[in-house]
Amino acid sequence: MSDFDFQSFNLALNQEYIELDLFHYGLARFSQQEFLDAGLGPEYQFLIEYMADQEVGHAEMISNIIYPYGAKQCQYQYPFDTVRGFLDFCQKLTRWGESGVYGFLPHLDNRAPAELLINSITTEARQQMAFRQLEGLFPMAVWFVAGIPQAWAWTMLSPYLVHCPPENPYIKWQIFPYLNVTVGILSTNVSAISYPGYQVYFQWDNPGMNVSYDLKYQTSSTAGPCEDTRTLSGSTQYALWVSQLNATYTPLQMGSVFGDNTAPIFNDTMFVVLTDDNPYVTPYNLSLVNPHIVAGPSIYQAG
Repeated sequence: MSDFDFQSFNLALNQEYIELDLFHYGLARFSQQEFLDAGLGPEYQFLIEYMADQEVGHAEMISNIIYPYGAKQCQYQYPFDTVRGFLDFCQKLTRWGESGVYGFLPHLDNRAPAELLINSITTEARQQMAFRQLEGLFPMAVWFVAGIPQAWAWTMLSPYLVHCPPENPYIKWQIFPYLNVTVGILSTNVSAISYPGYQVYFQWDNPGMNVSYDLKYQTSSTAGPCEDTRTLSGSTQYALWVSQLNATYTPLQMGSVFGDNTAPIFNDTMFVVLTDDNPYVTPYNLSLVNPHIVAGPSIYQAG
Protein backbone atom coordinates (compact mmCIF):
# COMPACT_ATOMS: atom_id res chain seq x y z
CA MET A 1 0.00 0.00 0.00
CA SER A 2 1.35 3.43 -0.94
CA ASP A 3 2.01 5.99 1.78
CA PHE A 4 -0.76 8.18 0.33
CA ASP A 5 -3.25 5.31 0.64
CA PHE A 6 -2.09 4.37 4.13
CA GLN A 7 -2.30 7.93 5.44
CA SER A 8 -5.77 8.30 3.92
CA PHE A 9 -7.06 5.05 5.43
CA ASN A 10 -5.44 5.77 8.80
CA LEU A 11 -7.21 9.13 8.93
CA ALA A 12 -10.48 7.41 8.03
CA LEU A 13 -9.89 4.88 10.82
CA ASN A 14 -9.42 7.66 13.36
CA GLN A 15 -12.67 9.17 12.12
CA GLU A 16 -14.53 5.88 12.55
CA TYR A 17 -13.17 5.48 16.08
CA ILE A 18 -14.40 8.86 17.26
CA GLU A 19 -17.84 8.22 15.75
CA LEU A 20 -18.02 4.90 17.57
CA ASP A 21 -17.03 6.57 20.85
CA LEU A 22 -19.28 9.59 20.33
CA PHE A 23 -22.47 7.63 19.73
CA HIS A 24 -21.89 5.47 22.81
CA TYR A 25 -20.85 8.50 24.88
CA GLY A 26 -24.02 10.43 24.09
CA LEU A 27 -26.23 7.48 25.00
CA ALA A 28 -24.38 7.03 28.30
CA ARG A 29 -24.10 10.73 29.12
CA PHE A 30 -27.80 11.57 28.91
CA SER A 31 -30.69 9.84 30.66
CA GLN A 32 -33.70 8.39 28.90
CA GLN A 33 -35.73 11.27 30.30
CA GLU A 34 -33.34 13.81 28.81
CA PHE A 35 -33.73 12.13 25.43
CA LEU A 36 -37.50 12.13 25.86
CA ASP A 37 -37.45 15.83 26.75
CA ALA A 38 -35.59 16.40 23.47
CA GLY A 39 -38.29 14.49 21.57
CA LEU A 40 -36.39 11.21 21.16
CA GLY A 41 -38.09 8.09 22.47
CA PRO A 42 -36.54 4.64 22.97
CA GLU A 43 -36.78 3.78 19.28
CA TYR A 44 -34.54 6.71 18.34
CA GLN A 45 -32.09 5.88 21.10
CA PHE A 46 -31.91 2.36 19.66
CA LEU A 47 -31.23 3.84 16.23
CA ILE A 48 -28.21 5.71 17.63
CA GLU A 49 -27.02 2.52 19.33
CA TYR A 50 -27.35 0.66 16.04
CA MET A 51 -25.30 3.36 14.29
CA ALA A 52 -22.59 2.81 16.93
CA ASP A 53 -22.67 -0.89 16.03
CA GLN A 54 -22.20 0.08 12.38
CA GLU A 55 -19.06 2.00 13.38
CA VAL A 56 -17.66 -1.14 15.01
CA GLY A 57 -17.86 -2.84 11.62
CA HIS A 58 -16.40 0.14 9.77
CA ALA A 59 -13.43 0.44 12.14
CA GLU A 60 -12.77 -3.30 11.99
CA MET A 61 -12.83 -3.28 8.20
CA ILE A 62 -10.31 -0.43 7.89
CA SER A 63 -8.11 -1.95 10.62
CA ASN A 64 -7.99 -5.16 8.62
CA ILE A 65 -7.07 -3.28 5.43
CA ILE A 66 -4.03 -1.60 7.02
CA TYR A 67 -3.22 -4.37 9.54
CA PRO A 68 -1.04 -4.42 11.59
CA TYR A 69 -0.26 -0.70 11.40
CA GLY A 70 -3.62 0.90 12.06
CA ALA A 71 -4.38 3.26 14.92
CA LYS A 72 -6.14 2.25 18.12
CA GLN A 73 -8.93 4.15 19.85
CA CYS A 74 -8.04 7.38 21.65
CA GLN A 75 -9.51 9.51 24.42
CA TYR A 76 -11.80 12.27 23.16
CA GLN A 77 -13.46 15.50 24.24
CA TYR A 78 -16.79 16.85 23.02
CA PRO A 79 -18.28 20.37 22.82
CA PHE A 80 -21.82 19.76 24.10
CA ASP A 81 -23.81 19.56 27.33
CA THR A 82 -27.31 18.78 26.04
CA VAL A 83 -29.01 16.16 23.91
CA ARG A 84 -29.56 18.75 21.19
CA GLY A 85 -25.89 19.64 21.30
CA PHE A 86 -25.03 15.96 21.02
CA LEU A 87 -27.19 15.52 17.92
CA ASP A 88 -25.79 18.69 16.35
CA PHE A 89 -22.20 17.57 16.86
CA CYS A 90 -23.04 14.11 15.48
CA GLN A 91 -24.44 15.54 12.25
CA LYS A 92 -21.42 17.84 11.82
CA LEU A 93 -18.85 15.16 12.64
CA THR A 94 -20.42 12.67 10.23
CA ARG A 95 -20.57 15.36 7.52
CA TRP A 96 -16.84 16.05 7.53
CA GLY A 97 -16.18 12.33 7.94
CA GLU A 98 -18.29 11.57 4.90
CA SER A 99 -16.91 14.45 2.83
CA GLY A 100 -13.35 13.67 3.88
CA VAL A 101 -13.60 10.20 2.34
CA TYR A 102 -15.26 11.47 -0.85
CA GLY A 103 -12.31 13.84 -1.26
CA PHE A 104 -9.61 11.17 -1.47
CA LEU A 105 -11.47 8.18 -2.92
CA PRO A 106 -10.79 9.00 -6.60
CA HIS A 107 -7.10 9.62 -5.85
CA LEU A 108 -6.29 6.30 -4.17
CA ASP A 109 -3.58 4.23 -5.85
CA ASN A 110 -5.19 0.90 -4.93
CA ARG A 111 -8.75 0.60 -6.19
CA ALA A 112 -9.69 -2.61 -4.36
CA PRO A 113 -9.86 -1.13 -0.81
CA ALA A 114 -11.51 1.96 -2.29
CA GLU A 115 -14.52 -0.21 -3.12
CA LEU A 116 -14.72 -1.40 0.50
CA LEU A 117 -14.54 2.17 1.78
CA ILE A 118 -17.40 3.17 -0.54
CA ASN A 119 -19.46 0.40 1.04
CA SER A 120 -18.96 1.92 4.50
CA ILE A 121 -19.18 5.62 3.68
CA THR A 122 -22.57 5.21 2.01
CA THR A 123 -23.83 4.03 5.40
CA GLU A 124 -22.29 7.06 7.09
CA ALA A 125 -24.08 9.31 4.62
CA ARG A 126 -27.37 7.89 5.87
CA GLN A 127 -26.24 8.46 9.46
CA GLN A 128 -25.57 12.11 8.74
CA MET A 129 -29.03 12.66 7.27
CA ALA A 130 -30.61 10.79 10.19
CA PHE A 131 -28.85 12.99 12.74
CA ARG A 132 -29.93 16.12 10.87
CA GLN A 133 -33.54 14.97 11.05
CA LEU A 134 -33.26 13.98 14.72
CA GLU A 135 -31.95 17.49 15.41
CA GLY A 136 -34.95 19.02 13.67
CA LEU A 137 -33.22 20.04 10.45
CA PHE A 138 -34.43 19.20 6.95
CA PRO A 139 -32.64 15.86 6.43
CA MET A 140 -31.25 16.40 2.91
CA ALA A 141 -31.28 19.97 1.69
CA VAL A 142 -28.78 19.46 -1.15
CA TRP A 143 -28.54 17.59 -4.45
CA PHE A 144 -24.85 16.67 -4.04
CA VAL A 145 -22.46 16.19 -1.11
CA ALA A 146 -19.06 17.86 -1.46
CA GLY A 147 -15.76 16.08 -1.02
CA ILE A 148 -12.94 17.76 0.92
CA PRO A 149 -9.16 17.10 1.14
CA GLN A 150 -7.65 15.01 3.93
CA ALA A 151 -6.04 18.08 5.54
CA TRP A 152 -9.47 19.69 5.85
CA ALA A 153 -10.96 16.63 7.55
CA TRP A 154 -7.97 16.28 9.88
CA THR A 155 -8.09 19.98 10.81
CA MET A 156 -11.72 19.61 11.91
CA LEU A 157 -11.15 16.28 13.67
CA SER A 158 -7.90 17.10 15.45
CA PRO A 159 -9.22 19.27 18.35
CA TYR A 160 -11.32 16.42 19.74
CA LEU A 161 -8.48 13.91 20.21
CA VAL A 162 -6.99 14.29 23.70
CA HIS A 163 -4.73 11.27 24.18
CA CYS A 164 -3.84 8.35 21.92
CA PRO A 165 -1.77 5.19 22.40
CA PRO A 166 1.90 5.98 21.73
CA GLU A 167 2.07 3.30 19.02
CA ASN A 168 -0.59 5.03 16.91
CA PRO A 169 0.84 6.07 13.52
CA TYR A 170 1.51 9.79 13.20
CA ILE A 171 -1.13 11.44 11.03
CA LYS A 172 0.85 13.28 8.37
CA TRP A 173 -1.84 15.56 6.97
CA GLN A 174 -1.54 19.28 7.61
CA ILE A 175 -3.56 20.98 10.36
CA PHE A 176 -4.51 24.54 9.43
CA PRO A 177 -5.12 27.24 12.06
CA TYR A 178 -8.54 26.76 13.61
CA LEU A 179 -11.46 28.87 12.42
CA ASN A 180 -14.59 29.66 14.45
CA VAL A 181 -17.80 30.73 12.73
CA THR A 182 -20.93 32.29 14.19
CA VAL A 183 -23.90 30.41 12.73
CA GLY A 184 -27.62 31.02 12.55
CA ILE A 185 -30.48 29.92 14.78
CA LEU A 186 -31.95 26.51 14.03
CA SER A 187 -35.49 26.31 12.72
CA THR A 188 -37.75 23.36 11.99
CA ASN A 189 -40.05 24.86 9.38
CA VAL A 190 -37.59 26.03 6.70
CA SER A 191 -34.90 24.23 4.71
CA ALA A 192 -32.36 27.09 5.01
CA ILE A 193 -31.35 28.92 8.21
CA SER A 194 -29.19 31.56 6.54
CA TYR A 195 -30.75 34.34 4.54
CA PRO A 196 -29.79 37.40 2.47
CA GLY A 197 -28.30 40.06 4.72
CA TYR A 198 -27.33 37.59 7.45
CA GLN A 199 -23.96 38.62 8.90
CA VAL A 200 -21.26 36.02 9.43
CA TYR A 201 -18.41 36.56 11.90
CA PHE A 202 -15.09 34.73 11.83
CA GLN A 203 -12.39 34.35 14.44
CA TRP A 204 -9.24 32.35 13.79
CA ASP A 205 -5.93 31.36 15.32
CA ASN A 206 -2.43 32.18 14.20
CA PRO A 207 -0.32 29.28 12.89
CA GLY A 208 2.23 27.57 15.09
CA MET A 209 -0.06 26.39 17.89
CA ASN A 210 0.50 22.96 19.45
CA VAL A 211 -2.76 21.05 19.10
CA SER A 212 -4.55 17.69 19.08
CA TYR A 213 -3.73 14.62 21.11
CA ASP A 214 -0.82 14.96 23.53
CA LEU A 215 0.00 18.26 21.74
CA LYS A 216 1.98 16.28 19.16
CA TYR A 217 0.91 18.43 16.21
CA GLN A 218 1.36 22.03 15.19
CA THR A 219 -0.91 24.15 13.03
CA SER A 220 0.65 25.62 9.91
CA SER A 221 -0.17 27.80 6.93
CA THR A 222 1.78 28.89 3.86
CA ALA A 223 -0.68 31.71 3.13
CA GLY A 224 -0.27 35.35 3.93
CA PRO A 225 -1.74 36.52 7.25
CA CYS A 226 -5.24 37.97 7.47
CA GLU A 227 -5.38 41.50 8.85
CA ASP A 228 -8.45 41.21 11.08
CA THR A 229 -9.07 38.09 13.18
CA ARG A 230 -12.53 39.12 14.39
CA THR A 231 -14.96 39.99 11.62
CA LEU A 232 -15.55 39.99 7.87
CA SER A 233 -13.66 43.24 7.40
CA GLY A 234 -10.20 44.76 7.13
CA SER A 235 -8.72 42.58 4.41
CA THR A 236 -8.74 41.94 0.65
CA GLN A 237 -8.63 38.18 1.17
CA TYR A 238 -11.41 35.65 0.71
CA ALA A 239 -13.82 33.27 2.32
CA LEU A 240 -14.16 30.09 0.28
CA TRP A 241 -17.55 28.39 0.66
CA VAL A 242 -17.70 24.72 -0.36
CA SER A 243 -21.03 22.98 -0.86
CA GLN A 244 -22.33 20.45 -3.36
CA LEU A 245 -20.35 20.87 -6.62
CA ASN A 246 -19.42 24.46 -5.89
CA ALA A 247 -16.42 26.32 -4.46
CA THR A 248 -17.32 30.01 -4.23
CA TYR A 249 -15.02 32.83 -3.12
CA THR A 250 -16.29 36.01 -1.51
CA PRO A 251 -14.22 38.99 -0.34
CA LEU A 252 -13.90 39.17 3.42
CA GLN A 253 -14.78 42.86 3.34
CA MET A 254 -18.50 43.18 2.65
CA GLY A 255 -18.57 39.89 0.78
CA SER A 256 -21.93 38.47 -0.27
CA VAL A 257 -22.71 34.82 -0.97
CA PHE A 258 -26.42 35.18 -1.69
CA GLY A 259 -28.11 36.13 -4.91
CA ASP A 260 -30.79 34.87 -7.25
CA ASN A 261 -31.14 31.08 -7.28
CA THR A 262 -28.37 30.44 -4.72
CA ALA A 263 -30.48 28.54 -2.19
CA PRO A 264 -29.60 25.12 -3.72
CA ILE A 265 -25.89 26.06 -3.48
CA PHE A 266 -25.59 27.60 0.00
CA ASN A 267 -27.55 25.21 2.16
CA ASP A 268 -27.18 22.25 4.49
CA THR A 269 -24.04 21.51 6.55
CA MET A 270 -21.26 23.06 4.45
CA PHE A 271 -17.63 24.17 4.74
CA VAL A 272 -15.81 27.50 4.78
CA VAL A 273 -12.10 28.39 4.79
CA LEU A 274 -10.26 31.72 4.68
CA THR A 275 -7.72 32.18 1.90
CA ASP A 276 -5.17 34.72 0.68
CA ASP A 277 -6.04 34.14 -2.99
CA ASN A 278 -8.83 32.72 -5.13
CA PRO A 279 -7.34 30.01 -7.37
CA TYR A 280 -9.75 28.13 -9.61
CA VAL A 281 -10.55 24.67 -8.24
CA THR A 282 -12.90 21.83 -9.08
CA PRO A 283 -14.38 19.04 -6.91
CA TYR A 284 -11.53 16.80 -8.08
CA ASN A 285 -8.63 19.16 -7.32
CA LEU A 286 -9.92 21.16 -4.33
CA SER A 287 -6.63 20.50 -2.51
CA LEU A 288 -4.95 23.01 -4.86
CA VAL A 289 -6.29 25.73 -2.56
CA ASN A 290 -4.44 24.30 0.47
CA PRO A 291 -1.30 26.48 0.06
CA HIS A 292 -3.57 29.53 0.19
CA ILE A 293 -5.54 28.64 3.33
CA VAL A 294 -5.12 31.12 6.18
CA ALA A 295 -7.49 29.30 8.55
CA GLY A 296 -10.13 26.63 8.56
CA PRO A 297 -12.04 24.83 7.40
CA SER A 298 -14.97 25.10 9.71
CA ILE A 299 -18.54 23.94 9.42
CA TYR A 300 -21.03 26.59 8.35
CA GLN A 301 -24.60 25.61 9.16
CA ALA A 302 -26.50 27.13 6.27
CA GLY A 303 -29.58 24.94 6.49
